[in-house]
Amino acid sequence: MDSVGGKVAFITGGASGIGLGLAKVLVKAGAKVVMADVRPDHLDEATEWFARNAQKDSVLGIQLDVTDRAAYASAAEQSVRAFGKLHILVNNAGMGISGSVKQARFDDWDWGLGVMIGGAINGITTCLPHLLAHGEGGHIVNTSSMAALIPVKNFSIYGTAKMAMIGLAECLRTDLAEDNIGASAFCPGPVQSNIRESARTRPEKYRRDSGFAVQEEQLAARPNSPLWMDPVECGERILRGIRRNDLYIFTHPEFKQGTAEHFEAMLAAFPDEPINTERANSIRFLLGNPIFKEELARKG
Repeated sequence: MDSVGGKVAFITGGASGIGLGLAKVLVKAGAKVVMADVRPDHLDEATEWFARNAQKDSVLGIQLDVTDRAAYASAAEQSVRAFGKLHILVNNAGMGISGSVKQARFDDWDWGLGVMIGGAINGITTCLPHLLAHGEGGHIVNTSSMAALIPVKNFSIYGTAKMAMIGLAECLRTDLAEDNIGASAFCPGPVQSNIRESARTRPEKYRRDSGFAVQEEQLAARPNSPLWMDPVECGERILRGIRRNDLYIFTHPEFKQGTAEHFEAMLAAFPDEPINTERANSIRFLLGNPIFKEELARKG
């Protein structure tokens, strides 16, 4: 997708943080954007920003809990009625959920994975038919995290979900290539966002059996660092990745060494013994996945 001019993007968690940063970048590039967000206050603020910048007609704000499949279907239909088509899906809705796995309860797992994995599944199942219908191609972006590649203490739920977003993007890439629909795993480092306010969006039904109440209070009190990346810069990096059909989109070169150590540890764990050629031939479809070869070739 060399150009996003005239295209329509559906962004979950689209009214603040990374989602809003990307929405601003896409509208500037000529796209129409649906900002789907669970918080009405963020939707009001975002819509007002676009109105002040004479861009109100380029955006549509929809309140959406991504775990609600019926509401998701309604939001997608409303988006198509407003803008005609959908070309880009950004599975960005998430939260900052942290705490030791020793303290995690079912409500913590159900809420975290329900939004970050279940929400992405709902987005793909609901929106993909719209991306396929017009035959013009498209792109799906899954917001992952550097925490998916460099495990962080007390981030078991968050890390699990974000690792899934990388694997999902890789599989989407192989499944949808023939339909000219690309896929990317977006792995940002620290960003200026409202992730610290995550507890405000936790439904009451997931508060009864939670072990993370104290951690959520601490997170809410944590200020953003001025060293963290601006969401609009994140949006610019995502747009560049969409245009180039990058499988992986990273933001912070400071994490490259840690990521290399991660994969070096995996490679070092393979058996140090000769390859069984006959066995290798029997599973040759698993060897040298073309999507990785293509990615390496494009990177030079």
